[in-house]
Amino acid sequence: MPPFQLTPDQIVSFDVNGYLVVPELLDPTEIGLLRDIAKADHALQRDAGSRADGEGGAVKLVVRNDLPDDTIYGALVRSRRIVDAMQQLLRDEVYHYHHKMILKEARVGGAWAWHQDYGYWYGNGCLFPDMGSCMIAVDRATKQNGCLQVVKGSHLLGRIDHGKVGDQTGADPERVDACLQRLELVYCELEPGAAIFFHGNTLHRSDQNKSEDPRWAFICCYNTKHNDPYKDSKHPRYSPLATWDDSRVSDIGRQQWQQMND
Repeated sequence: MPPFQLTPDQIVSFDVNGYLVVPELLDPTEIGLLRDIAKADHALQRDAGSRADGEGGAVKLVVRNDLPDDTIYGALVRSRRIVDAMQQLLRDEVYHYHHKMILKEARVGGAWAWHQDYGYWYGNGCLFPDMGSCMIAVDRATKQNGCLQVVKGSHLLGRIDHGKVGDQTGADPERVDACLQRLELVYCELEPGAAIFFHGNTLHRSDQNKSEDPRWAFICCYNTKHNDPYKDSKHPRYSPLATWDDSRVSDIGRQQWQQMND
């Protein structure tokens, strides 16, 4: 697979829409390793937290602020294809803010309420919404198993007030309803290995998974250097992020998988 590079049209699309879908960001070997490692990773199951969705269900997720050198997760966060793309989209050097795995299991996976990530991160001392995420589909994501939904162009609305929705933090429902009357709702159905880059102010949510298929997703979250938080929080402040050649994703993934099976 040739090295991934954003085209000028893709950058314009992100600027206008607040998100960008990239099919096959990971090749079959890479996504196979990520899926196999994640599903066999006992630490993910052990550390998974559960957040009620206000709809009778709950979401399982694991959030990590540390960035290990010897896991496929760390290799993906540092991979040149993701870091370079995020820096082009956000127009600045970026650093690792955190990464997480969403474990939306078959039949029981909960919903995510409508929110902007900056709706959370604003309180962490980040003055600007110049932040973004890259979500990689570990399993096939469909409407039936609760794929990501985004509101096209909603990143241009500015930060919306957020409040409690179950154990989650959700955007003001009245304002969300008004947005949905004016802006397009998009269901981001993805094959394994496909990804979506989205802006920190892009409104997004996902429905409960009532299907027979799991919908796991790995999310790399980045902040910009100029947006270094003015106070400490649970997520890190700026430090330079070393970028790695994309080939290290599969190299480290194979090593990790072998170690897990020794």
